[in-house]
Amino acid sequence: MKANWSYPTAIRFGAGRISEIAQACAAAGIAKPLLITDKGLADLPITQGTLDLMDAAGLGRAMFSEVDPNPTDRNVDAGVKAYREGGHDGVIAFGGGSGLDLGKAVAFMAGQSRPLWDFEDVGDWFTRADADAIAPIVAVPTTAGTGSEVGRASVITNSTTHEKKIIFHPKILPTIVICDPELTVGMPKMITAGTGMDALAHCLEAFCSPHYHPMSQGIALEGMRLVKDNLPRAYADGTDIEARGHMMSAAAMGAVAFQKGLGAIHALSHPIGAVHNTHHGTTNAVVMQPVLTFNRPAIEDRLEMAAAYLGISGGFDGFYDFVGTLADSLNIPKTLTALGVTDPDIDALVASALRDPSVGGNPVEMTPEGTRTLLLACF
Repeated sequence: MKANWSYPTAIRFGAGRISEIAQACAAAGIAKPLLITDKGLADLPITQGTLDLMDAAGLGRAMFSEVDPNPTDRNVDAGVKAYREGGHDGVIAFGGGSGLDLGKAVAFMAGQSRPLWDFEDVGDWFTRADADAIAPIVAVPTTAGTGSEVGRASVITNSTTHEKKIIFHPKILPTIVICDPELTVGMPKMITAGTGMDALAHCLEAFCSPHYHPMSQGIALEGMRLVKDNLPRAYADGTDIEARGHMMSAAAMGAVAFQKGLGAIHALSHPIGAVHNTHHGTTNAVVMQPVLTFNRPAIEDRLEMAAAYLGISGGFDGFYDFVGTLADSLNIPKTLTALGVTDPDIDALVASALRDPSVGGNPVEMTPEGTRTLLLACF
């Protein structure tokens, strides 16, 4: 019973609070922000409206949007170049996981002299960074899944090795977060489903992790309840602002909770997404039931308690069936093959999964043989 615990940042939660973007920048000490988002969001009304708010407050309307769905080191380099050349003093990370992760990485790397991969989440590598050179960040999520807005890390794909790497530093944590559920109203059903299942995966894996973190344990459990009760509503009616708001809460709660650890769901989905460019949350959803089966010996009793809290009958089996029924209702593909993963290099994916930091939080040891069997069960 020995652990290091820390909890997230200032969050301005509520419909319409994007109107406070200028005040948030002022509170973070940002006078000339660079808004970083992904290509798909750049021209949408929610993004242009935010740029209008910035412009009206004298903050300019600088934007960088060359962000891939799975952001890469090349995206980071291009973003840092734009940040430096524009003379910016902070970042507004705007969007889903890709925009948020890239924005945080640019704010982190803009003042560093060492290469990106020197700061991978390995041991105390984060201490190599010049902490005073990390730019302030205001994070504005527009999806309800990754929870990256309350995280101290960015997931960046190595464009050479096609591996997802976690870049960590405590000061990557955004200074202020604006969680405005109105920004998520226009999400397509497919993205609502995939990001929502990502939030469930974070809460589920944190809840099942063997590490000692009772605060995260409680947050993970309530996060699962919010997903169970509200994801079907948000999927059925994208304008249901109450359901959208609860899903934004669940997403942030999942990212807070996974301080306790992740596991095989993410260890598999990271390399699959990096190599085959699949949507992260949807990939998590596809592998969720096989991972539950794999981990059953270690988590059956724990999930029986969770099922009781969630109002699911049947203990572990009932929870397993709930996951499958929910995924079916959201039109999640049943296998990785159906997701579009063809001609996979199983040996390479297994090796990459076993190198992923999430492995350490899985309640059942992930051996090469067991991981290979698990992966094949997902196809």
